[in-house]
Amino acid sequence: MINLLILYELSKKVLTMYGISANIKSEFSVLTTPSIGTIKPALKKLELCGFVSAQKFMSGGGRPSTCYAITEPGKTALKNELLSPLPENPIQFLANARVRLYCAEILSTGDFPELLKMLKRKTEALMAESRRLVEDDNIKFYPKMVFDNITCEYENFYSLLEGIEHACNR
Repeated sequence: MINLLILYELSKKVLTMYGISANIKSEFSVLTTPSIGTIKPALKKLELCGFVSAQKFMSGGGRPSTCYAITEPGKTALKNELLSPLPENPIQFLANARVRLYCAEILSTGDFPELLKMLKRKTEALMAESRRLVEDDNIKFYPKMVFDNITCEYENFYSLLEGIEHACNR
């Protein structure tokens, strides 16, 4: 998800590494807050892949600094990140799916329904599994409450997806 966040921020403007970090924290803090220690190696990898270009300069305080910009291949990589298969780990699903929805504005009108379809399918599967666990008689009270809460989260997210889909079809 870090590549998606970095490319998304750079798709809006040229930034330093600290600018990228600040923008991610500002926009996504309720979903994720990656550290500079996570951003720096991801940014270097994106640069090596040709998805990001770096421009070194001297800051106002006389210190060397680097600005990063997304490249044309980076814009394609951003779209591919948004439409790539979702992680199998259910713990990561909701945050990852919400970040993808937030960043979906960069998708074409033809690609956006594909994202919605993918998110709905995965949400349905996770919802069914969490419902199965709630109904399992071998599971004790507290775990059952946890699974019931998770089911509610998936149901709410699914409702959000349906609302977005309905609004797009007007």
